[in-house]
Amino acid sequence: PGDPAVPIVYEVDRIRDGRSFTTRRVVAIQHGEAIFSLEASFQMDEPGLDHQFDAPEGIPDAEALASQRELLQRAEHVPEPVRRFWANERPLDIRPVAIDHYLQRVKLPPQQNVWMRTAGPVPANRAVQAAILAYLSDMTLLDTSTFAHGRAVFDPDLQVASLDHAMWFHRPHPLDGWLLYTSDSPSSSGARGFTRGMIYSADGKLIASVAQEGLIRLRTKPTK
Repeated sequence: PGDPAVPIVYEVDRIRDGRSFTTRRVVAIQHGEAIFSLEASFQMDEPGLDHQFDAPEGIPDAEALASQRELLQRAEHVPEPVRRFWANERPLDIRPVAIDHYLQRVKLPPQQNVWMRTAGPVPANRAVQAAILAYLSDMTLLDTSTFAHGRAVFDPDLQVASLDHAMWFHRPHPLDGWLLYTSDSPSSSGARGFTRGMIYSADGKLIASVAQEGLIRLRTKPTK
């Protein structure tokens, strides 16, 4: 884990500069140790074949759903770890379509739909927009892999952490409204959960796809 009180040194390796593609490798270092590594491929814009999976149908509009703050007031018997998560100030407005897994340990299909939007305006800068999209893509994703087991990432008997995270940016978007994050988890095994995600704009445009494997280890001694 990183230390928010200490500066991060980024070492950038210029792997390749081509005519249309560029590749970089980045290592983030604190206290003399690597805490994060990234490999990124950049491409110049160019026309080409275009298709996408349609956004899921029958999803309620974001405005019809309760915010996490409103859920605190409406929902009964909310576990304390979930209550703390909903109460935290964050730069995103997150509205889950279903909240059953937060409130009870019921085994559910490993699928999830969540609406998200930024709490403030996003600069008209494509690089910044991509960075913000990458940030929000980590939200709620790994939790989907716990649904089939009647659990949530907040359970005190689980040790949960992102291990690797891959992302493909399909189409630019100003991030000026609601985004639908739909995810599923094809497999969990060996104390790891694998989850896929797709991020759609409110009008159904597929903006990005995500794949993540994370640690979902059962603790021998639950933490308080």
